[in-house]
Amino acid sequence: MTDDLEITLEANPDDLSEQKIDQLRSAGINRLSIGIQSFFESDLKLMNRAHNELESRRVLDMARPVFDNISIDLIYGIPGSNMSLWQQNVEWALEYDLKHISAYALTVEPKTALQSFIKKGIVPDVDDDQAKLQFEYLVDTLESNNYEHYELSNFAKPGWYSKNNSAYWQGKTYLGVGPSAHSFDGSKRRWNIRNNIQYIKNIEANQVFWEEETLTTVDRYNELVMTGLRTIWGVDMKDVEERFGPRYKEYLLEQAQKHLKQHLLFVDEESLKVSRKGRFFSDGISADLFMLNLK
Repeated sequence: MTDDLEITLEANPDDLSEQKIDQLRSAGINRLSIGIQSFFESDLKLMNRAHNELESRRVLDMARPVFDNISIDLIYGIPGSNMSLWQQNVEWALEYDLKHISAYALTVEPKTALQSFIKKGIVPDVDDDQAKLQFEYLVDTLESNNYEHYELSNFAKPGWYSKNNSAYWQGKTYLGVGPSAHSFDGSKRRWNIRNNIQYIKNIEANQVFWEEETLTTVDRYNELVMTGLRTIWGVDMKDVEERFGPRYKEYLLEQAQKHLKQHLLFVDEESLKVSRKGRFFSDGISADLFMLNLK
């Protein structure tokens, strides 16, 4: 086992107790990722979370003395939220001096209670302009507090980037173990059966317990662009040429021109990167650079 091995466990505040936290640390877990989402009761109820705001604070107070490496998830762009509430959420997160903070824009999933409430007018719809303002406040505030914005949704103190997620964004191989876990070997993507009982039965019967797809060259190029532009490392154009050939590099630069002119993208040595102005639009910019058909 290497000294810098990172073993992360993801949990919600209602999953954790003082005893459970101690057990996890004794079992070898050295990074705890907690789905706080918000420190406000009204936000948690709207998102149908099982925990409350007191549990959010309680679990962090219990975990900090036990774990050096703690990450929390926060959600911005919540319907009915405003900048004042979001600022308070960020300030409370900073009080804990965490090594890592992930923040995601709220997405309304189909066939959920939230979608139904929005359609019925009970809850206001997601306000993209408000989400953008909250994202920009988050970036400015965390960076001014010594966090590095190393991926679109992730911020870390220097030296505390998530090893697992960084590997994914940089296109490295990984193995997923357990129900619904995903794996990638460089050309094939595999996902395990979601159902716990069926997963175990298939293993015991020596039957296939996963589905898989083989990525085409275009698929792998598009994934490289999508993941690369979300990070501070960007898309290495020399790497694109070596992996896929000169035509792909030419296509990438051709598609990037309008975003370069609008200062949403820039070239740093051999890498194509998203500018500060373009960060909030990273996924949309990536889609413009995707290859649908090789010309």
